[in-house]
Amino acid sequence: MTRGGRFAIIARSPLGAVISLRVLILGSGSSGNATLVETSTTRVLVDAGFNRRETLRRLAALGAAIDGVHGILISHEHSDHVAGLANLSRYWNAPVYITEGTFAEYARLAPRAEIEKLRVIETLRPSQRFAIGDIEITAFSIPHDAADPVAFTLCAEGSKVSIVTDLGYLPAHVREHLRGSDLLILESNHDLDMLKVGPYPWHVKQRVMSRTGHLSNHAVSEFLAEGGPESSGFDARARWVVLAHLSENNNNPDVARLSAEEALGRRPEAAVFAGELHIASQHTPLGPFVF
Repeated sequence: MTRGGRFAIIARSPLGAVISLRVLILGSGSSGNATLVETSTTRVLVDAGFNRRETLRRLAALGAAIDGVHGILISHEHSDHVAGLANLSRYWNAPVYITEGTFAEYARLAPRAEIEKLRVIETLRPSQRFAIGDIEITAFSIPHDAADPVAFTLCAEGSKVSIVTDLGYLPAHVREHLRGSDLLILESNHDLDMLKVGPYPWHVKQRVMSRTGHLSNHAVSEFLAEGGPESSGFDARARWVVLAHLSENNNNPDVARLSAEEALGRRPEAAVFAGELHIASQHTPLGPFVF
């Protein structure tokens, strides 16, 4: 695997101290997704759903006018995750980490000129663990209607970040990967009632609700409410939980928050969640989360 070292990076907190780990969510939703994860020496962009100009604008809005990244991780080929990939890869001279199936589908759909802008292509496999600089990354399969979709955990300096969106349900292996997360970014895409009466055609509603569609507020709430040592649900260890990839047509930030808060309030007394709950936006960057 290609490792960091193409250029020097020193990441600092707003107060100027060298950081151990920082996460900036540039945006999350059906029109674009991107998250920057960085240590003092390594930067990784997870998904590239915004064009170059918008990506740089959102980074600057979070106080991160950066000179490059050491790798771009791609979860799947849908446009809200790859729209800016080619130009960002060329601009930063950044390698792209992508599964073989996802790259094949991306290459089939994208113009040839876009493919030629990509720098180094690093093929990754689901369940593979690898490192970019001092960030250890695990890719794992998720159930979504894409060629070979994956989600990621990223670990550095004893902290763990999980970024899991675009999946129809939470199978056992996904739940296992989420355990021990310090920052959990988890899809809470739609409210079932809003989706059912919303503007989408019925076949699209069926797709969204399917086991290869998107997680509903209800599904996320059931996961967050589960607790205890024998449970496969949320282990409540996270300092932050971020609800992400909310539908602008079939969800509402207040509805998603209330659903999650109610679920967290149902947790067993011995497994109370003491962290913070946040909602990621399609339009406004969120963060930084500094470890």
